[in-house]
Amino acid sequence: MSRPRPRAAQEAERDSSWFGSTAAFTDELDAPDDGPFWAARVRRLLHGGRATQRRIYATYLFARAALGLGLVGAQSLLTWLGGRSLGEVFWLAGIYAGQASLRWWWWKRRAAQAQRLSAMHWWSTIGVDVLLFGAMHWLDTSSALNYGALLVLPVLMAGVLSSRLPALATASAVTLLLLVTALHKGLQGGDLPGLLSQAGLAGAGLFMISLVSGQMTQRLAREEQAARDSLELAFQQAELNRLVIDEMADGVLVVDRAGTVRAANPAARALLSDQGHCPIPPFPLAQERGWRSLQEAVQQAYAAGHWPPEGVDLSVAAAGEAPRSIRVRARFTRGVRLTAEPSPGRAGSQQEVLAVLFAEELRQVLARQRQDRLVAMGRISAGVAHEIRNPLAAVAQANALLQEDALRADQQRLVRIIADNVERLRRIVDDVLEAAPGGTTPSRSLDAVAETGTIVSEWAHTVGLSLGGASRLKVELPTQALGVSFDPDHLRRVLVNLLDNALRHAGEQPGSVLLRLEALEGDFVRLTVANDGQPIPAEVEPHLFEPFHSTRSRGTGLGLYICRELCERHGALIDYVRLPSERRCNQFMVVMRRDVVPDEARLHL
Repeated sequence: MSRPRPRAAQEAERDSSWFGSTAAFTDELDAPDDGPFWAARVRRLLHGGRATQRRIYATYLFARAALGLGLVGAQSLLTWLGGRSLGEVFWLAGIYAGQASLRWWWWKRRAAQAQRLSAMHWWSTIGVDVLLFGAMHWLDTSSALNYGALLVLPVLMAGVLSSRLPALATASAVTLLLLVTALHKGLQGGDLPGLLSQAGLAGAGLFMISLVSGQMTQRLAREEQAARDSLELAFQQAELNRLVIDEMADGVLVVDRAGTVRAANPAARALLSDQGHCPIPPFPLAQERGWRSLQEAVQQAYAAGHWPPEGVDLSVAAAGEAPRSIRVRARFTRGVRLTAEPSPGRAGSQQEVLAVLFAEELRQVLARQRQDRLVAMGRISAGVAHEIRNPLAAVAQANALLQEDALRADQQRLVRIIADNVERLRRIVDDVLEAAPGGTTPSRSLDAVAETGTIVSEWAHTVGLSLGGASRLKVELPTQALGVSFDPDHLRRVLVNLLDNALRHAGEQPGSVLLRLEALEGDFVRLTVANDGQPIPAEVEPHLFEPFHSTRSRGTGLGLYICRELCERHGALIDYVRLPSERRCNQFMVVMRRDVVPDEARLHL
């Protein structure tokens, strides 16, 4: 089992991987052409707010500055060609150019702060345009330049950047301004009906421009919001996939044709390096000598075009670490690799085959296969044991009838042998049926002190063991009742099995076997059965609770396995602890959940 790594290191690795958190993604446009680069662009789209509106507003500011400079240049050229002095319109154009340039420069300085458009932005741009363009149109008496046409710009931008009511209000104000100007010029000797007609037609056009631009902007905003919502759902799904992959017990690696690991979850990095020396993807498998076998297997699979369906067993190890055997399965998937700058004559994307490797430690695979075989064997054994029970009962009954007859001494010995073996077969059948999967018995509230005392008394009478100060069994029970959640018959089965094993391996001295029942802190009760026999060998200890594992030639190897299964059914735990420093070095402990004491519970010793 790999040693746990510090949480900070795990978080750092997870945030830096292809499957890592978006908090670690870079926002630089010149980032490498891999997953984090494109995830950063997705992140900017999700958190950009009204990015489209701000881009349009920035373009509008730039156009105003350019238009202002153009107006100043046009007025200067007309003044020079006409040989007249600079008029009021020129100074208004200069004021507009200066204000527009300063406004655009100020926006560029603060563009990184993700500003939200407000009334101040409206008055400083659209409002100023209406006032200054209207003033130019009012003051201009020549026909060289039509300043009234400039009023289309603030009306258009009001429809784009504001809601319908402010946009229509802007169109109404500009229309009134055109009508008043036409009336003013008509009263000064112009063609009043013609000027008013032109102003009215221009005003109607301005209203149409405001409505159409507003509708187009609303549609664009709805489509942008729908795209952002869809992108956010896709991004959330990607986050869920990342969490699932990171929590998978199997290692997941994404390897390209060159043997470069594009992505690796924490389990995969732990398999490649038990001591946390696996680098953050991307990294080449060729950088470690112990990973060359994996690289060669991937290259051979790319060349052959397939991976063996049953997987490939390999040995990998980082520098300075012991090699470990892993089983690797793979699937090839065809993905799209986007290129930041497509080369001339080539599309901006190209198909690339990637190998997704699923790695697992070989001993875990073998343990799972062995457990599956044991489960299947248990079901078959349960069926066989059930079929044996009926003929076994007939043999026992026939043997009992033989014992009623007058038999010779040698015949009586044979009958006793038959009876002993029938009883042994019955115990084996009971063990097999008890160990069969699928058995369920509800837990009950019982007094552990009373039940333990009763079970110990009956067991001692059965095995012919006297109780007392000189007995081989020492019992330590609380004076007060202790309620636990268990089943009486199952508790008897567990306790009798542990006592039988303890007495079998214990010495002949008084107190060689200890049974202790005690309450622990919290809602737990511990039952301990210890003996002073030889410590269980270290190579046997990991297999104590495995089925069909026994150190005795006549044992079934199901005793402790059944104890564990019964404890797990009632939410209890059973374990073995070896304490060489104490007299009773072999200790089996059962930790049960505490419960209320039933009213009918009594202590019988």
